[in-house]
Amino acid sequence: MPLQSCALVLAAALTLLLGTLAAGTAEAPAYSGLKPDEFLKHWLILKPIPVSSQKQNPPDEAAQRQAFAQDWLREQGGEPNIHPQPGLKQKIGDRELVWQQVDSDSENIDLRQNSDPSNFALAYAWAEIDLPEKTAGLLGIGSDDAIKVWLNGTLVHEHWVERGLQRDDDLVPVQFQAGTNRLVLKVQNIQGDWAFVCRLLGKQTQADQLSRAAALGDLDTVKRCLALGIDIDGRNSVGITAAQSARLRGQTEAVDYLAAHGANTRLELPPPAQRVEAFFSRLAEMNIPGLAVLVAQDGKVLFEMGYGLADRGRHLPVTPQTQFRIGSITKQFTAASILKLQEQGKLSVTDKLSKYIPDFPRGDEVTLRHLLTHTSGIHSYTDKPDFMKTVTQPVKTEELIQSFKNDPYDFDPGAKWRYDNSGYFLLGYVVEKVSGMAYGDFLRQSFFEPLGMTNTGVHRSGLKLPHEALGYAFENGRFNDALNWDMSRAGGAGALYSTVEDLYRWNEGVFNGKVLSEASLKAAFTAVKTQDNKDDTSGDGYGYGWAISHLRGAEEISHGGGLQGFSSSLLRLPRARFTVVVLANALPGPPGAEPGALAHLVVELCLGDTLEPRPVPKIDQTLSPAALEALVGRYDYGIGIMAITRDGDRLFAQLAGSLGRRSSPSPRPSFSGKPSMPR
Repeated sequence: MPLQSCALVLAAALTLLLGTLAAGTAEAPAYSGLKPDEFLKHWLILKPIPVSSQKQNPPDEAAQRQAFAQDWLREQGGEPNIHPQPGLKQKIGDRELVWQQVDSDSENIDLRQNSDPSNFALAYAWAEIDLPEKTAGLLGIGSDDAIKVWLNGTLVHEHWVERGLQRDDDLVPVQFQAGTNRLVLKVQNIQGDWAFVCRLLGKQTQADQLSRAAALGDLDTVKRCLALGIDIDGRNSVGITAAQSARLRGQTEAVDYLAAHGANTRLELPPPAQRVEAFFSRLAEMNIPGLAVLVAQDGKVLFEMGYGLADRGRHLPVTPQTQFRIGSITKQFTAASILKLQEQGKLSVTDKLSKYIPDFPRGDEVTLRHLLTHTSGIHSYTDKPDFMKTVTQPVKTEELIQSFKNDPYDFDPGAKWRYDNSGYFLLGYVVEKVSGMAYGDFLRQSFFEPLGMTNTGVHRSGLKLPHEALGYAFENGRFNDALNWDMSRAGGAGALYSTVEDLYRWNEGVFNGKVLSEASLKAAFTAVKTQDNKDDTSGDGYGYGWAISHLRGAEEISHGGGLQGFSSSLLRLPRARFTVVVLANALPGPPGAEPGALAHLVVELCLGDTLEPRPVPKIDQTLSPAALEALVGRYDYGIGIMAITRDGDRLFAQLAGSLGRRSSPSPRPSFSGKPSMPR
């Protein structure tokens, strides 16, 4: 063969070889530079490695910790030094595992996918990062559950913990070298979800971490953040510093600590509406379907906005005019209807249930007041085991009442308090029977039209609302269509839809005497007394369709709502003439987007300087190790598992359940936001 031809063949072969090598390395997760706050979504993953060979009994904590400490890759050079390629096979015990490339479309790297088993198992994650120069920073890591981190062969972080996935739970100081860096993670799952999230934190996100710790009064984390070099006066994503966050949340101990360590406590706060807007804009960047918010004071709207999507399929955005199902906020309207009929002389709250349903068992012992205050003892029909099997089908009012009227009572009428949808469904029926009108017609004539509530009504199957939000469920890290109720199953307990603007109009009407008389409101806003709370002097509890509580010394009158796909909160601070409405179209929803918690955060963002400080927790130093150890364990609350763990003389609690922290069955609906009776 001529020399020139040989050269061409050799060149072609060399090109093919180099191309193959390039293709092979291109598949490996390699990052060229790191953008602050950008999540690392491309990894090589090796999984699952079972913690124990026991298939019947789960391994105890000691066995899990031992597995976490074991180097499962020692025969391949050891955990810190592994340098895998896609498709590389690893023999671990009697299992042959393969390093697989994972490219996530979300910030979370889900390790449960195609993984059997996933409970009590370990996984390794590997990535390569090329940087033009030395870079110091903080990795924000969240994991479910335990985590180890190696950078360039050096162990830089280790945390054995049982917890749900939460971004940036662990802050890890790192020193990247110029050129190629190898990042190795080891993630151990206990039970349920199994995932991790990792990013290099930017300056503002670092300030968020410090501010969050200060707002919670978590001095240990505050100290750790400062030791890591986070700017003490850095402004977070809401535009406020850690000291200001602590001040607004009433954390005086944190304020004093930050001031003593150089924080500037004289910096000016942004206006309240700007704080709220920045907070929700930041939240909207996270994983939410849709959210509508309205904040008002002294009869003036300070802030209203919609975020996310009302209909994900059609990409329709949420606006302040979006109509959400509001669940148990409906109970305010049902209670107001009963009180309005009483003012008209058509009934009395002391009337017996038997007056309206003569054959109702023990109906001569139950008053309308018992129904209004959740003290009737009638078993809630939404708690019946077969309820969810029928919830998508229409039902006639009398038929649904017949389905629970013969159930045994939970307790004697008036003896206790227990949140009860049966009582309010019955009250809706009483409104119809006494007024001679359909429940929705009575509400429209008595309240909606006089108050200008043009976007509120009773939801029914086939109703074509112009701006309706569809309901979603956040499950296993993603949103799916929620179970679609037929709201005839909710009636006076939870069948209404509304908007943030209409609920604001409702609150203005109620608290300015346009809905009920002063005497009726006084009765509605007085917490019921039973044997369980007869000695309580706080005034907190449940009246007629309104929950009464106190937020840092300020009286709060409110109600929440929830059913599959929808969650809501309507809150009023009467003395400050302050209203917050938050409506969401997801239940279960993602972490950090629960409307009741968001409404309280809004109160503190706007009025925190005017509220009483939070009490400083007192630490009991007398508890013995045995007393602490006795509390360690897993507690089943039905909608989630509370895991109590011990580290030395400290106990840690993690509630993992229906709100996105771990997989579990969806919570049984109650149109709720169930207010708790004071004890």
